[in-house]
Amino acid sequence: MPSPPKSRSGSRSGRGGERDLKVRVRAQGRSHASQQWLERQLNDPYVARAKREGLRSRAAYKLIEMDDRFHLLRPGAKVVDLGAAPGGWSQIAARRVAPSGRVAAIDLLDMEAIPGVEFMQLDFYDPAAPERLKAVIDGPADVVLSDMAANATGHRKTDHLRIVGLAEAAAAFAREVLRPGGAFLCKVLQGGTETELLKSLKRDFAAIKHVKPAASRSDSAELYVLAQGFRGDGTER
Repeated sequence: MPSPPKSRSGSRSGRGGERDLKVRVRAQGRSHASQQWLERQLNDPYVARAKREGLRSRAAYKLIEMDDRFHLLRPGAKVVDLGAAPGGWSQIAARRVAPSGRVAAIDLLDMEAIPGVEFMQLDFYDPAAPERLKAVIDGPADVVLSDMAANATGHRKTDHLRIVGLAEAAAAFAREVLRPGGAFLCKVLQGGTETELLKSLKRDFAAIKHVKPAASRSDSAELYVLAQGFRGDGTER
């Protein structure tokens, strides 16, 4: 196991004369971007809080905030978490739909077991994936979640196109597995959700909103699109 990064603490005066400590990481062969990422992780209060509270990622707090506002995860609901690893969103979903709800987590990567979550290691692009999912949760879903993001290239336009492509694929999957009236929550990037994605969501859902939870980092371009009231066709899917 690699040794932890050497760091030093810079300080500045806080309120009431208190000193706010900030961990700074020495480069030691790391790229500037890698150094910035490590410093951000070490100084992020949500990362520390997630560790204290036994959550698998800081992203859990984004879902908590959005669900507190929009009440998507109701007891008894059937929920699908796309690109679920390491499982932060699945943990919150399982807690909130308990005791009679069901959560299915889908990812190509392996994921450690979570109480109340059925993990499916598969490619949701697979044409057979929707039917396999519905067999696991015993029918159509009430909510489809996607916090997926493609690996960043550093080129804003390319990264935007990649994440919109993932969002479009997740939306297509949601249409296959949602019950009428269901909801779809998906990560996109600021700068405008692609016109075709918004048009298709507006056609198939009664209400569309953009949401920026406070737990999203202030320097992040991430945004979430929430589509509620899936119109469906009124038949068993």
